[in-house]
Amino acid sequence: MNKKNFFNNTRLVHHLYDPWSHYGFINPPVFRGSTVLFTDAETMERGKQAYTYGIHGTPTTDVLCHAINDLEGAAKTVLVPSGLAGITVALLGTLFAGDHLLMIDTVYHPTRCFANNMLKNLGIEVEYYRPGAVLEKLLRSNTRVVFAESPGSNTFEMSDISAMVVAAHRIGALVMMDNTWATPLYFRPLDHGVDISIQAATKYLAGHSDVLLGTISANEKYAHLIDNAHRLLGMSVPGEDVYLTLRGLRTLNLRLEHQQKTALALARWLETCPEIDKVLYPALESSPGHQLWKRDFTGASAIFSIVLKKGGKREAYSFLDHLKLFGLGYSWGGFESLAVHVNLADRTVSRTDYPGPVLRLQIGIEDFHDLKEDIITALQSIR
Repeated sequence: MNKKNFFNNTRLVHHLYDPWSHYGFINPPVFRGSTVLFTDAETMERGKQAYTYGIHGTPTTDVLCHAINDLEGAAKTVLVPSGLAGITVALLGTLFAGDHLLMIDTVYHPTRCFANNMLKNLGIEVEYYRPGAVLEKLLRSNTRVVFAESPGSNTFEMSDISAMVVAAHRIGALVMMDNTWATPLYFRPLDHGVDISIQAATKYLAGHSDVLLGTISANEKYAHLIDNAHRLLGMSVPGEDVYLTLRGLRTLNLRLEHQQKTALALARWLETCPEIDKVLYPALESSPGHQLWKRDFTGASAIFSIVLKKGGKREAYSFLDHLKLFGLGYSWGGFESLAVHVNLADRTVSRTDYPGPVLRLQIGIEDFHDLKEDIITALQSIR
């Protein structure tokens, strides 16, 4: 039986880990520790042993790395303490003083902060581009990395990743993508030519709001750079968090399917509400990026934004404060619904004038009708 041909649910249950590698237990053991003993002095001197020191990996971390390799179609995956660490380690491992970095303007805000501060201090030139920009006009002879996030943070604009890859590779630049929104179940960046795919496993992969973890997955060409950066920067993750992420992976497809169904139903209903100017969600037929999403993605995750027709901070706060089932929190991808008032002031080349505040909704696994009633109450508060 070829396990690579399994559908997602079967694959996540049966293809992540071989129970017979650890006496038949269906979940791997959690290895803790720093010191690893060597069989003899020569082996110790040459480092010819599968495990040499806790920071360089354990059997537990290897299980998750192999699982992510399989999901991403990657040659190498490393684990880091957070999604942001995934981005920073990948950038530090591939950029050098004098390089030019092209970064999408709708990027995750902490990524922008890192680029504007640490990368610029290291002598790396950072330039932002808007979604849909003609990349050929922006690429330079010293462009080393093109950083993509599709859909974009908070406003969910789509980018043509395949076209970006062609343009970047033509001049020898690599393409790096934050793929947390879609996960590899709904979009596999490396299949579209992306060189390095990054995920905040904190979100959908772990799925239960109790883990901080990031993954960096590279193709064969750039695997050594990611491996070197990971080792040189001393990154390691606790075995318990790895175990919890593996446990979350088992139900990833089930959770995404349910959350996507509820999110799409809520998004379509919200488009009909008189208080809403628009819903920013590429899975909607009304979205400007819908055709790109439909062409490249096999599904949509359950986070989108709504734009109120009028008002400002007062209306945004009233909406949020009247929600009972939606928690007010910055993360997403877990089992619970969340909401946040979006601040877009950091953008430089892709600013859009919206008539009212932008509110981001993360749809959890709760029932559609209960979430709908909760939103109705919040909308009534701003009428």
